[in-house]
Amino acid sequence: MTGWTADRMPGQQGRVAVVTGANSGLGLVTATELARRGAHVVLAVRDTAAGERAARRIDGSTEVRELDLARLGSVRAFAAKLAVDHPVIDLLVNNAGVVLLGPRRTSADGFELQFATNVLGHFALTGLLLGTLAAAPEARVVSLSSITHKNAHLDFADLMSERGYRASAAYGRSKLATTVFGLELDRRLRAAGSPIISVLAHPGLTRTNLTPRAFEHRGRPGRLLARLGLLLTQPVERGTLPQLYAATAPGVRGGQFFGPAGLGETRGRVTEARLSREAADPATGERLWAAAEELTGTSYL
Repeated sequence: MTGWTADRMPGQQGRVAVVTGANSGLGLVTATELARRGAHVVLAVRDTAAGERAARRIDGSTEVRELDLARLGSVRAFAAKLAVDHPVIDLLVNNAGVVLLGPRRTSADGFELQFATNVLGHFALTGLLLGTLAAAPEARVVSLSSITHKNAHLDFADLMSERGYRASAAYGRSKLATTVFGLELDRRLRAAGSPIISVLAHPGLTRTNLTPRAFEHRGRPGRLLARLGLLLTQPVERGTLPQLYAATAPGVRGGQFFGPAGLGETRGRVTEARLSREAADPATGERLWAAAEELTGTSYL
């Protein structure tokens, strides 16, 4: 793992990879590198025009499909059509996510928007694609976590953050839930004797298109903070390495969690990352799984 870069990725010829949120940032780099190594990459994006523009920048085999993770109907339609065209899927990278500013917003299904997109949409998508993943000899599901999960707590009486809403706290809870999901999925896959493995990664502090937007509503002080943020963050190409490692490196085991090694896991070479105690708790995993099944109407494993 020492000094691992995208150039050390094994060949991906003959593999089909689905990357959510692949039109920009971490998702675009992930899709680009997988295609460069020979995979056929499905860019699963909410804005297909943006997805087509991204696909034109990628040297390799790609296709663009519409997926709005905040709409469970869109998730079901995407999965149904994809399974017909690609009955075997080797890799699912649950990369897409939203970071909200300002007041609480809800999805078309009535869920807090960050939780709907970052957690419930991916939970349903993974379950609906499980059969196509199981058809592959060595399939992987990669879930994108965040260092913010370590300071978050899941209140199962208020998963939709209806009480005392703060956008940043709701985002942290969504990333904790994503982490809990990836670990609980691994437990259930192993218990079922499935060949699929579920692994996790986080990018540390990475310079994506969300970096300046996080401060733009704060006027001149916000612009200064945005410039400081650009100095503290690492380039998106480096931030993508943990999820590329999780997705492709030989010897990766289910339940492993990868992130940057340096400065409090904010940047640097790829290493195994640390989980919060709540994220690693199997009881929390069971509670979240039951809640997600009920909220999405998706049952598996």
